[in-house]
Amino acid sequence: MKPVTLAATLSLLALAVPASAETAEQPTVITAERYLDVATGRYVDHPAIFVDKDGRITQIADARTIRLSADIRRIDLPGKTLLPGLIDMHVHLDSPADIGGFRGLEFTDSFFAMTAVTNGQAMLNAGFTTVRNVGSKDRNDIGLAQAIAHGYVTGPRIVGAGYALGATGGHCDETGLPPSMERPGKMEGVGDSLDELRYQVRRQRKYGATVIKVCATGGVFSHNTAVGQQQVTEPELRAIADEAHMWGLRVAAHAHGASGINAAIRAGIDTIEHASLIDDEGIKLALARKQPVWLAMDIYNTEYTQSEGKKNGVLEDNLRKDREIAQAQRDNFRKAYKAGVRMVFASDAGVMPHGQVGRQFATMVEYGMTPLDAIRAATLNAAQALGQEGDVGQIATGRYADIVAVDGDPLKDVRLLEQVSAVVKGGQQVR
Repeated sequence: MKPVTLAATLSLLALAVPASAETAEQPTVITAERYLDVATGRYVDHPAIFVDKDGRITQIADARTIRLSADIRRIDLPGKTLLPGLIDMHVHLDSPADIGGFRGLEFTDSFFAMTAVTNGQAMLNAGFTTVRNVGSKDRNDIGLAQAIAHGYVTGPRIVGAGYALGATGGHCDETGLPPSMERPGKMEGVGDSLDELRYQVRRQRKYGATVIKVCATGGVFSHNTAVGQQQVTEPELRAIADEAHMWGLRVAAHAHGASGINAAIRAGIDTIEHASLIDDEGIKLALARKQPVWLAMDIYNTEYTQSEGKKNGVLEDNLRKDREIAQAQRDNFRKAYKAGVRMVFASDAGVMPHGQVGRQFATMVEYGMTPLDAIRAATLNAAQALGQEGDVGQIATGRYADIVAVDGDPLKDVRLLEQVSAVVKGGQQVR
């Protein structure tokens, strides 16, 4: 880190506005003991991180070599280690973890949108300044993203899918109700042909989706769907990927079973969610594909679902599927990571409480990752998988000043990320 000259410092401080102006219009400097450069894996001591009124980092200086004007707003975090704001690539903000099975029918439709506000705040307070919401009812994720962007509520940056796509009777259809309660026509997001699924991509984008989600296989927490069973054909998956890519959107595929995983990789899907039963062919396909593909494997949440699921109303059939697949997913996580497959942090928050997702870091390390790679999965890698590496994922010039602080060395003890001590989003301290 190069010392800042007096002229450069004066130029930066000349941007300062009168103290009576709105805080958001003031240039800000963030100081701490050190920060982790996730690209190099090295710590940089005594940073002074300058942030403009738009919340982006303009310069990183050595705090020991500069003098700051009294007019500049300061966020001082003495003794703290800074990391980039964390990114969770698989969440459901409008799914309270403690309401499972048919208990959701006890509440009115708008109830779940209300819970999304609190769940988003819980994730932000846990250090997750960006989340990707892969499927919601009533486009609650898109509405919440808009409310956050316009300052009505606080929460993380949200990349939202709106309704997830899937086949009739599949994991992303409404499978738990009798025919007498069926709505006229197909459920939003459901398609059974190339044209219908292309239309659903266009429809979700039209109404605000910034990522597309498709359910390629059965799932754990749906009715009458076998976890590993493929439900969307490879040509259909390719049509979804091609359509989304034409519109500039990336695609996530829920895929537990090997055949669905392999079809999704061949079809050009960008991230494979869960990937529980990935086989040797799937690993080879992921490594060989020229266009990057990322695995988003939620390997912690079973701890919560098995201990609390029955009390929360989760049906025994769903808990059975959860038990049967959990260890295989963890073993395959280790296998895929060891082989060199690209991986991102994904918790499936909503299945587990949103504020507890930081606990997954330790499980990722337990199953083979280094602490640095676990952190990269939630920062550098996730930003690349989102196509937002110019905005998030690093503490670097030009990126948003999305930053978390911890006490100690997370490269030695990754559990420090289970309880961060400060959170900054866009240069504003939110916790």
